[in-house]
Amino acid sequence: MTDTMRRIVLASRPEAAPVAENFRLEEVALPEPEDGEVLVRVEYMSLDPYMRGRMSASKSYATPVEIGETMTAGAVGEVIASRHPDFAPGDKALGMFGWADHGCLPGKQLRKLDPAHGPITTALGVLGMPGITAWYGFNAIGQPKPGETLVVAAATGPVGSMVGQLAKAKGLRVVGIAGGPEKCRLATETFGFDACIDHRAHGDAASLSAALKEACPDGIDIYYENVGGKVLAAVLENMNPFGRIPVCGMIAWYNGASDDDMPLAAAWRSVLTNFLHVEGFIIFNHYDRFGEFVAEVGPKVGAGEIRYLEDVAEGLENAPAAFMAMLTGGNTGKQIVKVS
Repeated sequence: MTDTMRRIVLASRPEAAPVAENFRLEEVALPEPEDGEVLVRVEYMSLDPYMRGRMSASKSYATPVEIGETMTAGAVGEVIASRHPDFAPGDKALGMFGWADHGCLPGKQLRKLDPAHGPITTALGVLGMPGITAWYGFNAIGQPKPGETLVVAAATGPVGSMVGQLAKAKGLRVVGIAGGPEKCRLATETFGFDACIDHRAHGDAASLSAALKEACPDGIDIYYENVGGKVLAAVLENMNPFGRIPVCGMIAWYNGASDDDMPLAAAWRSVLTNFLHVEGFIIFNHYDRFGEFVAEVGPKVGAGEIRYLEDVAEGLENAPAAFMAMLTGGNTGKQIVKVS
């Protein structure tokens, strides 16, 4: 076993969109597990939009990554040393190991993976944080009813594709919004959406709103919000009275809002006049329901009843480039990095 490990740290805070200079690859000493801890050799790590917020010092729901600290990330790998009774060498585990090829954490912070539910990468996507984010927001906040219409943007991403499939299974009409004709084809042919709109074919919110009106002739009852920007503006114009909007992200604004975004006053007027239920949530506050989520969704993933896509970048050193591309829609499916 090597006595060193590699990690990527935050070298500087981005002013707008992250650039390569904001990251630094380092080699450091490999930690040794103390009582109750587990050492894991990371095989795959997750890249997620929330990481952009952690790069900023602005006040948020979570403490930012400090300059010189390892970039935060969930990751999966093989246990190579353990001083915790629930883990043994050879086990597969999930933990917040960060952008690194090894990680050492208390066993109580790890989840042992069940191979019956599919490849270990599913713990980073369809059966991990994105999956439960989709499941919780759709069910607990969306309060779906058969026959309603649901719209979700980033339709082929790990959250959007799960939301759409869950909605179809409950008898809703599902309309996706995605970037490009290929992603729209995936939304309808692979994930079973009723329709999908290419937002890149619509230069402004007004054009996108008209396309949504055509795709949703009965209006929109649930909008699963994970994008913001012109998509949010277009959707709000088509929401039905007493509609519900679970809010888990706004990736279009993570690097700053553009001048042509819908004014906030107009957005909130729509919320008021249509009596909309808008509720923001952070899934880490609802992990007490993780067991319920896995029990319901895990067997469906293992049986192939729920489909998923993974976009795998090769090599820890390529994580920054994959992350920056993901923030502008350069990935198809759950963005993962194969570390070892």
